[in-house]
Amino acid sequence: MKNSSASLPTFSVPCSFPIRLPTVTAVCLQLALVLSVLQTHAQADDAPPPPVSSMEAGMDKTVLPGDDFYRYVNGNWEKTAVIPNDKSSVGTTSTLRDESDAIVQQLILKATHAAEGGSERKVGDYYSAYLNTDRINERGLSPIAPQLDAIAGIRNKSGLATYLGQHLRADVDPLNATNFFTENIFGLWVAQGFHDHTRYTGYLLQGGLGLPDREYYLSANPKMAAIRTAYQDHIAALFRLASLPYPEQAAKRVFDLEVAIARGHAPRADSSDMTKADNTWARSDFARKAPGLDWNRYFSAAGLTSQSAFIVWHPTAFKASAALVKATPLETWKDYLRFHALNQHTNVLPQAFFDQKFKLVTVLTGAKAPLPRWKYAVNATNAALGEAVGQLYVADHFSPEAKARINAMVANLLSAFKDRVNKISWMAASTRQEALAKIASFYVGVGYPDKWRDYSGLQVDASDAFGNVERASLFAYRNALARFSQPVDVTAWAMTPQTVNAVNMPMQNAINFPAAYLQVPNFDINASDAANYGAIGSTIGHEISHSFDHTGAMIDSKGELRNWWTKDDLLHFQQSARALADQFSSYRPFPDLAVNGAQTLDENIADLTGLMAAFDAYKMAMKQKGLTPTKETDQEFFVANAYKYRGKLRDEVLRQAIISDGHAPGQYRALTVRNLDAWYDDFNVLPGQKLYLAPDDRVKIW
Repeated sequence: MKNSSASLPTFSVPCSFPIRLPTVTAVCLQLALVLSVLQTHAQADDAPPPPVSSMEAGMDKTVLPGDDFYRYVNGNWEKTAVIPNDKSSVGTTSTLRDESDAIVQQLILKATHAAEGGSERKVGDYYSAYLNTDRINERGLSPIAPQLDAIAGIRNKSGLATYLGQHLRADVDPLNATNFFTENIFGLWVAQGFHDHTRYTGYLLQGGLGLPDREYYLSANPKMAAIRTAYQDHIAALFRLASLPYPEQAAKRVFDLEVAIARGHAPRADSSDMTKADNTWARSDFARKAPGLDWNRYFSAAGLTSQSAFIVWHPTAFKASAALVKATPLETWKDYLRFHALNQHTNVLPQAFFDQKFKLVTVLTGAKAPLPRWKYAVNATNAALGEAVGQLYVADHFSPEAKARINAMVANLLSAFKDRVNKISWMAASTRQEALAKIASFYVGVGYPDKWRDYSGLQVDASDAFGNVERASLFAYRNALARFSQPVDVTAWAMTPQTVNAVNMPMQNAINFPAAYLQVPNFDINASDAANYGAIGSTIGHEISHSFDHTGAMIDSKGELRNWWTKDDLLHFQQSARALADQFSSYRPFPDLAVNGAQTLDENIADLTGLMAAFDAYKMAMKQKGLTPTKETDQEFFVANAYKYRGKLRDEVLRQAIISDGHAPGQYRALTVRNLDAWYDDFNVLPGQKLYLAPDDRVKIW
């Protein structure tokens, strides 16, 4: 592998999902290569604006705001924007991430000279090993040989159960991805219980697919059929590179097995519905409810024998996949495991493996060239030692003044949201009381965690990239298991400080705003209130609103899943939500593919409610300074909000996002303004214009 070549990017799953796992570790890095662009797309949803001059230069004022507000704000930029060959999208967020990566790279390079044994040196050594492609090439397949030998040594289905249990991992966010485990048919997530917020519970989820989503296997769309052909060719190619016998026949068996696994998977919309995920199975129930897998061996090998019960997020997948364990020949399963062992590690295997994986990425995303290797090394190091890198980042790149300013904005947003709840005419007093309790109990983390993760138990070797990936994955898994014996920590972070993103975690009733997200031009301490509230203020509102979206509204102030609504209030909420879902389902980026309003509903509710609350908070901030909002400052607010959706994606990525992402494409999210009365007045939007909605048709939820 040449030093100029690239490997796998870190995969940061889409922002703002209601439930997040604190770490995305090395196991997920391989899926990242297949889904690398979703990272750019997903995190583009809440990126604030650069200086006004740059914003104005990208506007197309020949477009009426009432016809297409996204193009009005971003049209001229979109006409000239060019997606680089090594990317599948371009926009504000990718620029911000590039800047953050460059800063982190310099911090990591300094860490390569730190004293041995500490977490800082581990950061440097992990990066160095990942970047040392000569050493990776020199070692060939020897690092993965023990794993391939272990697969070859599986003698029966009980041995298969043991192997699967040994490779269970906990790098998952259930509302983020319908399929996140491509090295195991199941995945584990450890979080506070649906019905006991004082204890950590194990959640088990579907996995086992090498393509991003079940639809890639089951859709009759010709484009999906072409991807399936390319994927089967990819499986065979990896077998040939590993000198495994009968590669084409083995690839066909693996692909057919994955199709069968996909048939049992829950679709994306169901995966986002926690009421459908609320399935508690005692450990003794698994043999009866999902026969076919030796569950005793599986749980023993996974280190889960101390857990008497689990919440099974996807029961249909567990029943189907367990049945496939029994019904499918052992040799087919061994082919499957060999392929995924190789496929998961192409970033730390010789160059030919990465080159082959990137051929598949090109089909999936349209990317024409890989990124520089150092970028993937930075992302891999962030994934394995994220908070250790984060400590280095915040020491140099996050000021107390910025933290104080953001905290003040958060206070205004919470106050604005509280005012909105108090003014809702249709809400019963009992429902209102519960909603206000959620607002009062928020934990808002700004910049960085209150306490840092301890990496003393992670061994890092500067000459062993493959081993580092494996040890980091196992380290994260053991940390997840250790939570079972610890009290629930609602202040635990789901993101690293150097992440350009933000997140809400309703089960913790918590929000994280990482330091890297709060940088110029993302947040400018010297900018106007209109610009800051329209941009990052609406992001803060978006994250607060996730606690009251279609999913978050089913969780109480303690983080427990229960219906705290009166019957009439819930009906009103659901009717309004359906109207918003219908609004987004009318958007059609391709003749054969429309936005799924049900799939994107939680994000759309958060966009709408967050924007409304941010608009109120901006006016509140102006009054606090003795200033009066004007039509011009209102316009600045709305333009700043629409700017954050500025982005351009390759068609392959846009299709992939529509199928598997919980966010609508940015050009449609920017149209959320059509539900705000003030926007009509500020931009003189009139009947007959394309975005015009009659007052009674404008969706109001909170």
